Amino acid sequence: MQLTDKQISSQATAQLNKPQLVLGSKGDAVKELQKLLNHWGYYLTIDGIFEQRTLDIVKAFQRRVFLKADGIVGNLTWQALYTGAPVNMPVLQRGSKGQAVITLQETLQITGHYTGRLDGDFGATTDAAVRSFQKDAGLVADGIVGSRTWYAMSKIFVPMGC
Repeated sequence: MQLTDKQISSQATAQLNKPQLVLGSKGDAVKELQKLLNHWGYYLTIDGIFEQRTLDIVKAFQRRVFLKADGIVGNLTWQALYTGAPVNMPVLQRGSKGQAVITLQETLQITGHYTGRLDGDFGATTDAAVRSFQKDAGLVADGIVGSRTWYAMSKIFVPMGC
């Protein structure tokens, strides 16, 4: 499923009127959560009970979309569940620095595109890895990590054993 630019850009601003769900939550909102997780390939029983298995799968999904894997289903997790894409990820390019660059480097390392140090510095090695990933993913290989590149990267985390 390929998202349009409009869908990708609107996901960050969408405000969902959904309750926060945590371990022990019960009811229709939990059933909705479980159905959405199933839709994205994480299989569990739809019983409306947020138990340990649901918690583990929520954390796996959160990691896949680059959210803090705390198992709490709040607004950002709901947004990601509805779009199947990362939310609120920064645009990165050569010269960027920080934790988001480390996340990028770790993901590129998993794909085999990056073999450098995880230093949080978007330099020449990271730029080359991004361009290589973009080319392999059928994207414009411009070295700029925007919503389309983050989305493509989120698809490498295939649910396993869920």
